[in-house]
Amino acid sequence: MHKILALWAVPRSTSTAFEWMMRQRGDLDCLHEPFGEAWYQGEDPLWHRFKPGDVTTPGLTLDSVWQDIQARAQKGPVFLKDFPHYINHMWDADFLSHFNHAFLIRDPAKTITSMYKRWPGFAEGEVGFPEQRALFDLLTALNGTPPPVIDSDDLLEDPHAMTQKFCDAVGIPFIEEALTWEAGGDPSAHSWWDGGSFHANLANSTGLAPQPRKYIELNDAPDRVKQVHRRMKPHYDHLYKQRLTH
Repeated sequence: MHKILALWAVPRSTSTAFEWMMRQRGDLDCLHEPFGEAWYQGEDPLWHRFKPGDVTTPGLTLDSVWQDIQARAQKGPVFLKDFPHYINHMWDADFLSHFNHAFLIRDPAKTITSMYKRWPGFAEGEVGFPEQRALFDLLTALNGTPPPVIDSDDLLEDPHAMTQKFCDAVGIPFIEEALTWEAGGDPSAHSWWDGGSFHANLANSTGLAPQPRKYIELNDAPDRVKQVHRRMKPHYDHLYKQRLTH
């Protein structure tokens, strides 16, 4: 079985843009948050805000997702983008050994304000930073070396250099052409969530182009957003110290 290249991210971290770039390569079977689909919409949903009547899919479970991923990896190289908090109860050494792990992080001031804009009632357990850090630390302990980490701001500031760093770190060839694409692509075709409405900007984009670094002020944010940010920031800072730099 091929090693499964996994990008472990958090919500609203530009991870789908990164996934879209990986899809342009043409040499990987790319999966969009497969564990997340079961976590949110499987036959036994685990998300904190589930209410009777919400969408569920009979037969879809975390175990069925894992079986499908392994079957794909028997046929060829697989890339998936997903969030560690969906499967933190599955992290044993055998399960984790099937993956080539990498991490995408983003300043929680940006991810949390974006989540609040989309989901004012988001649950703190959907934010993902504690689990992302815990998985990073576990893999570092198991393997003796930290897995590669890229920061969203670094990626957007210099997509060419950071994508090349990522490819070198995970042992795949860098394909420069994958950084650009035709506008009007349909990320929603690969998204089970909300018809892909979170990806409207991506659908109008033409590639990963350099963007100036922006900072988010939380002075006017609701107290709850500020509180969640204070709780998440140390986890982000921990991984930020380990990030690849250009």
